[in-house]
Amino acid sequence: MEPQQLDLFANSPIDANRANRPETLSMGANALMQWKSRIFTHQQRVRESTPPQQTALFDIAPAHCDPDQIDPLALQLQSMSFYRMPASCPGEACLYFVVDSAAGLILYVGETCRSNKRWKGIHDCKNYIDSYQSLHCQYGLKTAVNIAFWWDTPVQTRPRQQLEQALIQKWKSPFNKECWQRWGQPFG
Repeated sequence: MEPQQLDLFANSPIDANRANRPETLSMGANALMQWKSRIFTHQQRVRESTPPQQTALFDIAPAHCDPDQIDPLALQLQSMSFYRMPASCPGEACLYFVVDSAAGLILYVGETCRSNKRWKGIHDCKNYIDSYQSLHCQYGLKTAVNIAFWWDTPVQTRPRQQLEQALIQKWKSPFNKECWQRWGQPFG
């Protein structure tokens, strides 16, 4: 009898467990609805609350880039396939918001200096949207994921990024990595 090398990992219990486990964990319908409800409750509270007004001794012109003056759910919505449309220029600086208008949720806040180019390449949010919509489809739940643009943003990168961060912190948009600790990362 010829000696054979033992394979320590061939039939181990770890492999058996791995074979029985689905590739990705799926959120149940109730968990999905509760997840969305928590986000909706936070964002609705933000929308309905009056931001604190700072008093001043002198009249100060209000900043046009005040995050408290930007309501992503009130902006004009566009199809998520907007970036596939022919464009004659690379676009302009803007903030953009991925929203599920069926649920009244702001899912993602982003900024770019080239509105027509940012989504043409790799963007992690595309994968989150696909997973989000697939899960809703699996449970027969309605979604209406669109994008909205806010064009009156600073052209300079640093102030635009600061405004983006202020809006992410305000709305706690679940697809932004800054909010994963709060909402989890079920679609990443």
